Amino acid sequence: MAFEFMCASCGEMHQGMPAFGAEAPLSYYDVPSSERSTRCTLSSDTCTVNGKYFFVRGCIEIPVDGEIEPFSWGVWVSLSEESYKKWLEFEFSDKRSHIGPFFGWLNAELMPYPETMNLKTKLHLRDQGIRPFIELEPTDHPLAVEQRQGISVARVAEIYAMLMHERPA
Repeated sequence: MAFEFMCASCGEMHQGMPAFGAEAPLSYYDVPSSERSTRCTLSSDTCTVNGKYFFVRGCIEIPVDGEIEPFSWGVWVSLSEESYKKWLEFEFSDKRSHIGPFFGWLNAELMPYPETMNLKTKLHLRDQGIRPFIELEPTDHPLAVEQRQGISVARVAEIYAMLMHERPA
């Protein structure tokens, strides 16, 4: 049976585990749009800014009580130049989970949580071209707590409602 939940905002039943993601790291948007073509490179999985800031896209996965599939945030982390070069070396390898993990800083703001920019992370490569898994430092930050402890179906519905529906004025 497919995962389904009652939306906390619209009251409708939605099917499938929701996932939310960013097309680019926040630092990319700090560059004026008129300058991005000369100062940035952006693909679906990598980004560089000014040739000295390096980002990789991955997934923060949150276990959902009683479900096999996790709730997922598609986010970007910054890596050192050395780690980024290692990532590029193995980006298209089928077998790469033995490489790393790489230390990084979260380069995203996730609306339901207090300040998430620059949370400490470890980027774990996965085999078969699956986007890397992002492990948050085990702190008391609510996002890190949810990654460790999991969330309820009601919390999935709450997050979905916050991100997909306008809040009442």
